[in-house]
Amino acid sequence: MGRAKEIKVKVIPPKVANAFVKKHHYSGKVVPNSKLHFGAFLDGKLHGVLSYGSPFVKKNVIGLVEDTGWNEMIELNRMAFDDYLPKYSESRCIAISIRLIKKHAPQIKWILSFSDGTQCGDGTIYRASGFKLIGHKKNDGIFYFNGETIHGKVLWDRGISKTWTIPDKELESIRAKGHEIERLIGFQLKYIYLIDKSCKLTKPEIPFTEIDKIGAGMYKGEKITLQERRAT
Repeated sequence: MGRAKEIKVKVIPPKVANAFVKKHHYSGKVVPNSKLHFGAFLDGKLHGVLSYGSPFVKKNVIGLVEDTGWNEMIELNRMAFDDYLPKYSESRCIAISIRLIKKHAPQIKWILSFSDGTQCGDGTIYRASGFKLIGHKKNDGIFYFNGETIHGKVLWDRGISKTWTIPDKELESIRAKGHEIERLIGFQLKYIYLIDKSCKLTKPEIPFTEIDKIGAGMYKGEKITLQERRAT
């Protein structure tokens, strides 16, 4: 693991975390629901951030694990690292953050996270960190809009669209108003980490080989299968 063992992970203020995420996360955006932020430090400087918080619509995901109380799960909703950190840093930082959550928030029994197989990757770091793949779906809710990549909900919030999903017919209507808009097609993959190993999933765990079967392979924004990565 080399120098990754030297990384220190500790809680940092939201202002510091959000500034780093805006600069280094591929989306350039923070998640308003993030409440708990961990910083990854090496050689005395901040080089990574992991942000946790409540899911946007908790009632839709709380049932993924049996008998989960309202305060017994949390979502890892942002991870951002710069290029200074060595190999294996991401999985080490996740492991340390989980240990800290287990120690200081013992009520948390499991962690949810989503992998963006449309713009970023299919969850390589989650798999290396012991997360279970429990869901996947085609993601057609992200759009290239007037020079920025944006979720349909944001366009709905701004009054640009009438719905989050924005059907093709409405895309034409938005273009007719002088906007440039295209739908980005990819996948969203859902992962769970069971801090409490006695917890039981309410959906079957999906083998990682399914990622290639459905054509969801992506690494650092490039379409590539798991098998192709193993061959390099």
